[in-house]
Amino acid sequence: MGPTPEVLEKFRKKAEIVSAIVSEVDSMAQAIAYTVDLCAQKEACQLLMSGCEESLSDKGKDLCELKEWGKIIAAPALGEADMAELVKQAATRQISVIKDGLRGHLAGIDIGFTVAEWGIGETGTLVLNSSSEELRIATMVSEIHVAVIPKSRIRATGEDLAGELKEYMRQKPNYLAFVTGASRTADIERVLALGVHGPLELHILILEDK
Repeated sequence: MGPTPEVLEKFRKKAEIVSAIVSEVDSMAQAIAYTVDLCAQKEACQLLMSGCEESLSDKGKDLCELKEWGKIIAAPALGEADMAELVKQAATRQISVIKDGLRGHLAGIDIGFTVAEWGIGETGTLVLNSSSEELRIATMVSEIHVAVIPKSRIRATGEDLAGELKEYMRQKPNYLAFVTGASRTADIERVLALGVHGPLELHILILEDK
């Protein structure tokens, strides 16, 4: 049973208050098309090098001249059929798709693509089973996080998920992440900055799953 229209609207409004971009999609294929198009429109992640003004070896100079790896979408927890569709659509836009080995891409991932376990209406929060290190990296070092949340898995409050969350916590190992909006901090002179500790943008795609 899905959320009431009131819960769904509250989820959207609360998520947008904390800078999330919320859309609705009818299928995973549509969610994948949204993600590929978003990646195609953004600038590729840039490698920021320090010390390039110094006297360097030829190898060092080559590294400093390397500005980008090409665009990358990381989807570490995507199912086989959806991954095949993502790879197919991304290939038409010259975008690479990776599922593992994310530690080799810590210089930057353009988009981390995930499917959330739950949504919480009262705060616009996503709950992700992040026990996989690959998924944690995908949602931390990507410039943009695109998260799909099935409409039927949005609940009004965190208390409504108490039973489900206990089940996850009984699993070993377990690591549940609660994601509310894009990464933000005001640690430096109380000036709000986005993307310091994680993605600059969070896109939430509410999936119609009748």
